[in-house]
Amino acid sequence: MRGRNVVSHTQLIREALRSGEGILRLAPCWVPRVFLTPGGRLKLHPDDLYALGAARGGIDERWLASTTTANNGEGTPADEGLSSIDVQGKRVLLKAAIESIGDELVGADAMAGHGGFDVLCKLFDNLGPIAHHMHQGDEHASRVGRKGKPESYYYPPQYNFVANSFPHTFMGLEPGTTKADVRRCLERWQQGDNGILDLSRAYRLTPGTGWQVDTGVLHAPGSLVTYEPQAASDVGAVFQSMVDGRAMPWSQLVKDVPPDLQHDLDYIIGMLDWEKNVDPAFGQRNRRLPVPLHTDAAMQDAGYREAWVSYGSAKFSAKELTVQPGRSVVITDAAAYGVILTQGRGKLNSLEVETPTMIRFGAMTSDEVFVTAAAARAGVRVNNPSAHENLVLLKHFGPGNPDAATLIRS
Repeated sequence: MRGRNVVSHTQLIREALRSGEGILRLAPCWVPRVFLTPGGRLKLHPDDLYALGAARGGIDERWLASTTTANNGEGTPADEGLSSIDVQGKRVLLKAAIESIGDELVGADAMAGHGGFDVLCKLFDNLGPIAHHMHQGDEHASRVGRKGKPESYYYPPQYNFVANSFPHTFMGLEPGTTKADVRRCLERWQQGDNGILDLSRAYRLTPGTGWQVDTGVLHAPGSLVTYEPQAASDVGAVFQSMVDGRAMPWSQLVKDVPPDLQHDLDYIIGMLDWEKNVDPAFGQRNRRLPVPLHTDAAMQDAGYREAWVSYGSAKFSAKELTVQPGRSVVITDAAAYGVILTQGRGKLNSLEVETPTMIRFGAMTSDEVFVTAAAARAGVRVNNPSAHENLVLLKHFGPGNPDAATLIRS
């Protein structure tokens, strides 16, 4: 467990629930990626970007309220990607806590219908673009014992004070592209740049907005810091042979392909959702602008603003909540959720929260919590004592959130 003080004791969790009035404090969960270069904006100390060793890659992701293990290949620690509850300096994996007393944390309905908090959310931050890749749907992911992974993006303004080297994302394929065109790119894998981006189009990324990316859709995320709610899976396939001059091994294309099909180009191309990739209205259908929960006037009078920033999928959703200086509000939700602060300080029920300026690897922070279903439904008191600064937080939900049902598109 890499030296963590990890315990499994339901009494500790229940004590934390009582003292936090249904809210649990979470420790930062850092995840490296070997083929990417960290962008340096997740507030992790610069000396700690390679805290797990250069061979493991730079730390460019922070996983939030995660019960999903990272799929980083051979040598990955068994608990990489799993969030921990902090109880007076002792650590309990959130996954283990939900397995133990899930009805008290996520609610009996989520346990019965989804087996727990079945969502993965992260912040990722890269200097340049990620390779053009896709995430398999349930049909193809199940062949390697995994689940499909639709996902969404939101670009928090507070993290995107600089755009880094490529604030654009290639998504999908140009209308008129054929499967034969993609096949030729895969056949050129060992010849340098296979030209897959020539078949796609790039969209400029704007802080305060986002995108929906369904399974089977190619995408090459750009260099903005991204808040990414998604299905609880780390499955994927890279279709680009070189990124920023770095060669990508064939293994990154077929890591989640059955062994006997790892050179079957028809099968590999068949993992793509072709109609969604070549949709002429791709941008119109998949761009996500914030959707306020109430009128601006009503929220201004109440001292806060809340908007959906991830919506359209039945598997996850997310909101951004901004509480004005000197105001206190009670916010109700229909389901459990994870929270990450992006600006300010204050209180959630009885828990003090604040946005850190710099984080050392392994250190505790006060910017991340998990809100139980019971606390969400009863209403969380959000207090901003600042005289000048907003308190801003992002909240992500798993599948089956009744509040998001009317926004489901796929």
